[in-house]
Amino acid sequence: MGREIEEEQVGYTVEQLVGLNRYNPDILPDLENHVNDQFEPEKMSSQIVARILIKALMAMPAPDFSLCLFLIPERVTGRFHQFWDEAAKNRHIVEAVPGFEQAIQSYAIHVLSLTYQKVPRTVLAEAINREGLSLDKFLEHQVATSGWAIEKGSQGRGQLIALPRNEFNDPNSKKNIADSVPLEHITRIFPILS
Repeated sequence: MGREIEEEQVGYTVEQLVGLNRYNPDILPDLENHVNDQFEPEKMSSQIVARILIKALMAMPAPDFSLCLFLIPERVTGRFHQFWDEAAKNRHIVEAVPGFEQAIQSYAIHVLSLTYQKVPRTVLAEAINREGLSLDKFLEHQVATSGWAIEKGSQGRGQLIALPRNEFNDPNSKKNIADSVPLEHITRIFPILS
């Protein structure tokens, strides 16, 4: 009987396999093969992955990009500097998506603001892929609209960009979780748990 089911399953879709044999453990190898066919690194199309990641990056800080990264091998991922280098090599892909660079720059700033209270100008420049006059104008705008400040670094180490404090880069700004969840929301789960 099990052999007959196996022979019948050749060429079936996942939906058909599950629909016909939902509780049959003999379909597991076929389901695993379907997954492997979809996510094998050597079968991966770099252009398709790039397009998916570009769209996911534009949704930052939503978790789309992080979730997509789990589906590709680690060797394909990189840091901001490496990312911008690759983006420059693939201008045809980047330019096909309006707002891409601004979305990545916004995400880079988001990441830096979670990590730093004061970020060295060089680190910020690398993360957002700006330098010179373009970076100066960007900083002027951020100082005027976003509460940033520009400070001289200690011992002649260049400028530091003071970012607004938040619950992630400043321990004193941490929100008290007990204050942020209303008691009635917590009490609603007790009947479910019992």
